[in-house]
Amino acid sequence: MTMTYLLGLDVGTSSAKAVLIDASGTVVATAAADYEFVTPRPMWAECDPADWWQASVDAIGQILATAKVHSADIAGIGLTGQMHGLVLLDASGEVLRPCIMWNDQRTVSQCRMITERLGGERVLQLTGNPILPGFTAGKIAWVRDNEPHVYAKAAKVLLPKDYVRYRLCGAYFTDVSDASGTSLLDVARRKWSDQMLEASGVPGQWMPEVTESAVASANVNAQAAAATGLCEGTPIAGGAGDQAAQAVGCGVVREGILSATFGTSGVVFAHSDEYRVDPEGRLHAFCHAVPGKWHLMGVMLSAAGSLQWYRNTLGQEQVALARQTGGDAYDLLTAEASRVAAGGEGLLFLPYLSGERTPYPDPDARGVFFGLTLRHGKAHLTRAVLEGITYGMRDSLELMRALGVTSDRIIASGGGAASSFWRQMMADVFQTRITTTNVTQGAAYGAALLGGVAAGVHATVQEASHKCLLDTSQTEPGEDATVYDDYYRRYRALYPALKGEFAAIAELVQRHQG
Repeated sequence: MTMTYLLGLDVGTSSAKAVLIDASGTVVATAAADYEFVTPRPMWAECDPADWWQASVDAIGQILATAKVHSADIAGIGLTGQMHGLVLLDASGEVLRPCIMWNDQRTVSQCRMITERLGGERVLQLTGNPILPGFTAGKIAWVRDNEPHVYAKAAKVLLPKDYVRYRLCGAYFTDVSDASGTSLLDVARRKWSDQMLEASGVPGQWMPEVTESAVASANVNAQAAAATGLCEGTPIAGGAGDQAAQAVGCGVVREGILSATFGTSGVVFAHSDEYRVDPEGRLHAFCHAVPGKWHLMGVMLSAAGSLQWYRNTLGQEQVALARQTGGDAYDLLTAEASRVAAGGEGLLFLPYLSGERTPYPDPDARGVFFGLTLRHGKAHLTRAVLEGITYGMRDSLELMRALGVTSDRIIASGGGAASSFWRQMMADVFQTRITTTNVTQGAAYGAALLGGVAAGVHATVQEASHKCLLDTSQTEPGEDATVYDDYYRRYRALYPALKGEFAAIAELVQRHQG
């Protein structure tokens, strides 16, 4: 009996990841191939798109060799990847310069100029977001202002995953979720915005065709089939930006379900049947990978990154013990923290170690331990860090609730989701049921599901999610929820009280250390 398979490919910041699943959603094989990006100047980040293609070819080759499947049995392909990056092509489809990536910050003046042309309120109405330096529109304007010889040859703009699509099929496409991060899409109408293109100075013909995420954009061509081992004619889904694909891959495909991802940064993601925009632009409002739907997203910059800093700085005793016993330093730290009462006897931690984005777009924000007394020991500090990260994620959740978003559960993923102690803390702080799922492949898995819908293996994104994803744990709010609610209010009061001092410290550092 012939099996049907689906392939998901994630063109990430530092590697291409591939996952092969069968029609029931079971993971058959995974693979990854690494590459590096460069920082030619401070706050710049660039990568050669050819490296993405070679890594994608390698990862696909690993998948086919490991799984020992016939490429003809792969019914559909889904693409996802890092968002916002600028790939400029000339009229013959050749790359004109290295990609300016999502984490590049060189375009502050260009973003300000585009915003001033239309006005910040109009920009929010059209795109659902402020124009941020990481987004694509400012990067195109930067090339125009600083590399006119490159700009003069430009004929096409692509996002990272869409360059890999171009190499697979020879056509220029993107999807609505990834396009939402360019500052050039009319997010409510799910099409390129003439006003944003004009304000940014971008010719409309430079932009790829934009489709929904779960429809077939094109098919693998003969040249790509020869390079990858895939079967010529295999349909390629529109795909999605990494956060939207991650949401599909963990089941956030209807109203009432949110996700909280505790990675280096922290992301709270909410499905929305309506186009909702935070009037102050503190939440991202993008098209979702679910056709005709949208999503809201809050991002804090140092979630698990704060805990990693704490482990590396103050947890060396646990690191050494973990090496000796074969255990995990985070588990040892968490076990100590669990012996301290909720609220840490008045000790609070602000997790702004890299500045902050949501709800405070402030690069000068700094980390703070507040409320230290002689009673506080290391276990209190550890608990305060865990609670501070969770409070920071609740900030995004509260902004969503203010826009009318409701939730019957939040799906937790990332390192924090592996800890039953931390999951209970999440349930108590968020005042919502916390669940985990059977899938850990994230964005690549979601891309594979989108490939399945495009190929007709699944009728809808919701059906694919329902068939393939299972809850593996459920945690209900407990008796500490009221305690955390009181302490969260004090946590929320600290940033406004310290905002001026954060700016003053940043100015002192600049003055005395350059």
